Amino acid sequence: MEPEAVMVVVLIVALVVWVILAIIGFAVKGLLWLAIIGIVLFVGTAAIGAVRRRALHR
Repeated sequence: MEPEAVMVVVLIVALVVWVILAIIGFAVKGLLWLAIIGIVLFVGTAAIGAVRRRALHR
């Protein structure tokens, strides 16, 4: 498997984990902090993935 393909798979897995954390955080009353962490990590992971993909295509 190419390194870029591995990175994309890892990125997708991380994004799925962060979405699950966000959903659990919103679903369970009183755990708003878990939703906030999930959202922050989702956005961070997406941003890092986008930057790395652009760097690989140069």
